[in-house]
Formats: sequence, structure tokens, C-alpha cells
Amino acid sequence: MEPRVFDKVLIANRGEIALRIHRACKEMGISTVAVHSTADSDAMHVRLADESVCIGEPPASESYLNMAALLTAATITDADAIHPGYGLLSENADFSEMVTEHGFAFIGPSADHIRMMGDKITAKDTMKRLHVPVVPGSDGAVEDAATARRLAAEMGYPVLVKASGGGGGRGMKVAQDDSEIVAAFSTARSEALACFGNDEVYIEKYLGRPRHIEIQILADSHGGVIHLGDRDCSLQRRHQKVLEEAPSPALNADAREEIGARVAGAIRELGYLGAGTLEFLYEDGEFYFIEMNTRVQVEHPVTEMITGVDIVREQIRVAAGAELTYSQDEISFTGHAIECRINAESPVTFAPSPGRIGDYHPPGGLGVRVDSGMYSGYVIPPYYDSLISKLIVHGKTRNEALMRLRRALQEYVIEGVETTIPLHQALCENPDFVNGEYDIHWLEKFVGLD
Repeated sequence: MEPRVFDKVLIANRGEIALRIHRACKEMGISTVAVHSTADSDAMHVRLADESVCIGEPPASESYLNMAALLTAATITDADAIHPGYGLLSENADFSEMVTEHGFAFIGPSADHIRMMGDKITAKDTMKRLHVPVVPGSDGAVEDAATARRLAAEMGYPVLVKASGGGGGRGMKVAQDDSEIVAAFSTARSEALACFGNDEVYIEKYLGRPRHIEIQILADSHGGVIHLGDRDCSLQRRHQKVLEEAPSPALNADAREEIGARVAGAIRELGYLGAGTLEFLYEDGEFYFIEMNTRVQVEHPVTEMITGVDIVREQIRVAAGAELTYSQDEISFTGHAIECRINAESPVTFAPSPGRIGDYHPPGGLGVRVDSGMYSGYVIPPYYDSLISKLIVHGKTRNEALMRLRRALQEYVIEGVETTIPLHQALCENPDFVNGEYDIHWLEKFVGLD
């Protein structure tokens, strides 16, 4: 008999991921509570949720990041659990602790695991202990420029100076040679302090032309752990992902299974609970762990499309104490999926383009999925991330998926604001992308940022 799951879930997020969580809950018979700022009162997930609570003014610090307001909303609506989505408070260990201390279930891993993986140095040390390969680098934080210079010379240039508590490319600087290391160290440290309140940095070897490969895992509280294969997230602009696909064109079945099994074993030994993603750089047949995200990923749909596994549903089930629906031998990979992140931005300058949506027509047809809260007349607020839609396609082969993606992008109508649809159309016609021959630096050269 299926264990009881939650009666009511509060969704502590906004935009397309809030709508995605709402949909999973409704299919499980779970009532939903949407929270929103005054700027998001007309958002689609707010309209569709069973209940909604306004939690503050438009700045995220006064609404979506206000832990007291979120907990109050959960209390007054009598919610059982809180799903944090991605971004915002999803990887905030203090919030996870507060949620459980107030008697709600946190749909995510333990605060200890969030804290462990949120610190890049601790995460790398943990993965070393669990026999997961890591990028060569310093043992722990680097305290001063002189030490940075010595370590860089020992491991060989170029090197990367990275914030221990960082993410999104902030607090990250490349030093090509000895003349650049002191400035890179100083700048990374200053950025880390300004962005994260922690100036701790470390150094690792800078790989020349790696792919960015990630492995999706799911774990329950009964020792069940599975991996759902890989995603290629190498198409990035300023360390922000633009397009993802699964499986990676760079891996063969043996490499995929070997790294997946190794990751699943490490996660089992760690005693982790919920969904998580281990991110690697991959070059010359070798994987190098760089970080773990302790939440659902923006790009999770490509994995769902090739496995048939509802990742958000599994997150909710295991948080309620249920076993995973699947064992590893029940997971099969079928076809190829590609996701385009469509932002309300100029496709040339990438300047944000908030405003009112005019005509809106999403594409459809076999193998086409659109995750978006957009509708005609909706006003995109200027206060938040510019991601407004994810277009995901699936085909029996990568070529079929590409042809379907071209067709879907031609159909997609979003008027009233600029979007990055033209950028994705250009990518689909580029021979390097069509042949799967790209790395993490390729896109910046393509758009003229390099």
C-alpha cells in the first residue's frame, strides 16, 4: 500500500518552478498553497493554487526570502510541508532547520547536507572521501596571495580562484600565469565577501576545454538510491546555463554507467535524502567533481523526458517517508531531450526586458513540453530572474530532437517583450552545436563575449 503523503504543500517559490510543483501536487491529490509578492499577485501558479498568501513587497528580501513570512503562511494555512523549488531559499540550511523546527516537513535534504554541499571546500573533501574524482586543487582555503602564488606554480597554470561559498560565477577568477594570480586572488576574495559574506577562496586547476556534465540522483530514507543518467550543460554564458540536453553527446554508455554507479554509491554512503545533482567537468575521458546542488534543477525536465520519472513527485514522496518508486534496474533511457531556457532579455545584449506580454502562443505537438507561467496580458516584473519559459523537446534520436526543436522555436510566439528565442534558433543552425562539438567556453565565443 502506498504510504500517506502530505495533505497540503506550501510552495515557497515563484514562476515556472512554482507552477511545476503545483502540478505534481495536484496529480498526487495534494492541496497547494501559493505564496507571492505584491508584484506576483496575477501569476499563474497563484491563480491555480488552492490557497494563496501575499507575503510582502516585490523585492525578494521582503517576500520570497523572508523566512518568518513563509513560516507564518504555512502556519495559517495549516500546511504539512514546504517545497522550496530552486534558487531563493532552496539551499539555505538555516531555512531548512527552521521549517522542521516549526513542525513542517522540508521537501529536500537535511540541513546538514545542504550546509555540507553549500561549502565548496567541504563538498570537495567529502567527495574525495567517497572516492568521487575531483578537480586537482588546494587542500582547503587559501589564506593569502603568497600561498596562492606558490600553489598555482605547483599545480601549473592556468588556475581558477573560487569562492568557497560561491555560485553563479561570482567570486571566480582565472589566472593564466604568475603575473595574474595576485590580482585574481584579491578580486575573487573581494567578490566573495561582497556576494556571500564569506571571503574564503580556494584554487583549482583550470581545464582548457571541458564539458559540463551533471548526474541526477534520487534517494529515499530506506537506503534506496538511483541515478537518472547525465545531462550536458556546457552551453553557458557567464557561468549561467542557456541550453541543456540529455544524454550528453560527449559520453558513451559505459562512461555514463560508470560515473552514475559511482555517484549513486557515494550518495548512499552519505545517507542523503531527496533529489540532488552532482556536477562535473569532463575532459579527455576524465570526470572531475565541482559541486553538488541539493535541490531540483532548472534543467530537470530533460531527464524526465528520457526516463519517464517525475522527479518532483519523487521528491515529495521520499520527503513523506516513502520508498522510491523505482529501483536502478527499472530505469531505462529512451531517446534524446533538449531544453532551451527562454529569458525575457535581448538576444544580442542580454539586457533584461520586463513588461506586458501581448500575443502568446506556445508550441505543441508530439514530444514538445513548455514549462512556463506565461499568458497573454501577464506583466513580467522587473524584480526577479528573467527566465520566463523552458521549451523542452524529445525525440527518438538527437537529430529528431533537433528538428523538433527548430519547428517548436518557429511556432513559439511571445510578443510585447524581447526574448532569447532568436539566440536558440541561431544555435540550432550552428554546425558545432548540430554535431555536438562544444565545450563550456563555446557559447561565449559564439555570442562575442570572449
